[in-house]
Amino acid sequence: MRQFFGTDGVRGEANCYPMTADFVLKLGMAAAHIFKDRDASKKSQIVIGKDTRRSGYMLESALVAGITSAGMDAIQLGPLPTPGIALMTKTLRASAGIVISASHNPFFDNGIKFFNRDGFKLDDNVEEELERIVLENDVERYTSRRGALGRARRIEGATERYIEYCKGTFPRNMTLDGMKIVVDCANGAAYKVAPEVFSELGAQTIAINTQPNGININEQCGAVHPEGLAQAVISHGAEIGIALDGDADRLIVVDRHGNVIDGDQIIGVAARFMHQRSLLKGGAVVTTVMSNLGLEHFLAGMNIKLIRTSVGDRYVLDRMRFGGFNLGGEQSGHLVFLDYATTGDGIISALQLLAIMVENGRHIDELAADIPRYPQVLVNRSVSEKVPLENLPASQARIHDIEQALRGSGRVLVRYSGTEPKVRVMLEGDDEQTLKKYADDIAECIVNEIAARGV
Repeated sequence: MRQFFGTDGVRGEANCYPMTADFVLKLGMAAAHIFKDRDASKKSQIVIGKDTRRSGYMLESALVAGITSAGMDAIQLGPLPTPGIALMTKTLRASAGIVISASHNPFFDNGIKFFNRDGFKLDDNVEEELERIVLENDVERYTSRRGALGRARRIEGATERYIEYCKGTFPRNMTLDGMKIVVDCANGAAYKVAPEVFSELGAQTIAINTQPNGININEQCGAVHPEGLAQAVISHGAEIGIALDGDADRLIVVDRHGNVIDGDQIIGVAARFMHQRSLLKGGAVVTTVMSNLGLEHFLAGMNIKLIRTSVGDRYVLDRMRFGGFNLGGEQSGHLVFLDYATTGDGIISALQLLAIMVENGRHIDELAADIPRYPQVLVNRSVSEKVPLENLPASQARIHDIEQALRGSGRVLVRYSGTEPKVRVMLEGDDEQTLKKYADDIAECIVNEIAARGV
């Protein structure tokens, strides 16, 4: 089991282990050792980008020091959406890319996630190797000397290159002329990019939360908190609201009435459109175990299969690539249009959705109206340790009893968080009040059984 890497890289409170300058420096050295091209005639370099958190400066400096000390060049892009960093890694033909971001988390957290040379997130075995090297406590043996030291340089124009790429994914025979859009940039990495993209395609763009100060990223705004966006859409009379998170790899939409359209509904709208035009590869959509049963039933009505993976867009992407599928994502808004992006991309996903609206001449609430949503309850509880669920017999028995009670009308999903010491209990069914009681029962049983083991 990996000690530091969760579902999306290493993450934690900045300046607390492992998100310290010392740990990140060693992680940079380990990355340089793994990704350095052993052919001396080839240039070895790692691309580094970040969001707008204040701690990004500290962690960027540590990464640069680690990478260059181990003999690789570091290319610094500055603030740029995570998918933009994946794109630049690929187009610059770098050996790897690193993103300094904690995505939708509050400003005091930060994280490190990696892309391979093709712009895809790393396989588990590569992350395990990075951990192994860092934990050796002898990572300094990978340092270089004299002329073998790497160099660091900042490059200009990454933002503009990403803007042009995003615009290029929108159909050339269409424009957004006459469409009023509110874009919530979450005071994050897309604060420059997103407004430019939509405006240059012709939309009347009202951009909010575009004044990052290092500590206001995701603060009551963006994809995790779309309430302010909903109010702005109504007050401006906009046709749609687009909410990104801190690193812009998520998309949540608000319709013209201020109602939230989540990732499942966006996937349903896109899947139907692509299926009708024979653009949906493999006759299937890939989502996670968290996706609503309503989406599964909606897709089944069109003979589209829904394939579920573990939580995390990297697992969705792995399954998509393995199976030859081109549409997938998560209810939380990580959406992957694999024909255009190698990772979740909020801006590109929004553009594909807007293209569907333009071609159909319909609002998003009209397009999503027939996608059912079953009541879904999620309960999170902190635990003292992540004991394998199969080693908790009393909890297993309680889960079994509730599954039997819901048989035919709902489902139970219990898992640990990939980034925090928490158990997550999700139930779907017909009666939200009953689901809440069942979810609380399961969570309490697990917490108590784990606590009793330590007595």
